[in-house]
Amino acid sequence: MTPTLIIISLVLVGILMMLIEFLLTPGMGFAGIVGLASFVGACVYAFMKVGTPTGTIVTAVVAVIVIILFIWMLRGKTWKKLEQQEQIDVKTNTEVEKIAVGDKGTALSRLAPMGKVQFAATVCEVRNADGKYVNAGTEVEVIAIEDNEVVVKPIK
Repeated sequence: MTPTLIIISLVLVGILMMLIEFLLTPGMGFAGIVGLASFVGACVYAFMKVGTPTGTIVTAVVAVIVIILFIWMLRGKTWKKLEQQEQIDVKTNTEVEKIAVGDKGTALSRLAPMGKVQFAATVCEVRNADGKYVNAGTEVEVIAIEDNEVVVKPIK
């Protein structure tokens, strides 16, 4: 292969790898490192095999390509195409809203220290206050509701 073809191939591989890095695998990963190494390789190869004037031209062209890629990457519209457009409005453990402090229920599963409890018509995931195991079938009472989490204690 001729030196010119090798230089052009290295620059094209660099562009391809940088596009893969920007669009498919964001972050400084393998594609980004290979892309930068390809650009540097093209510049070094041009200086060593073709000469200083050509090496300078290749370095200038690579610098312009890198600047164009970064400007294109940093444009707002480029990232808008990649980001999620849907709003997530799902709540977890919505049964908590139907339960109040003082409500009594029956453990459906072993609370170790978390498990399911039946409160009237509502089944909810709860946490035992003292962190100990509570067997299924044990009567429990709600003592607190903290950050959408029901805290219970066994009734003795």
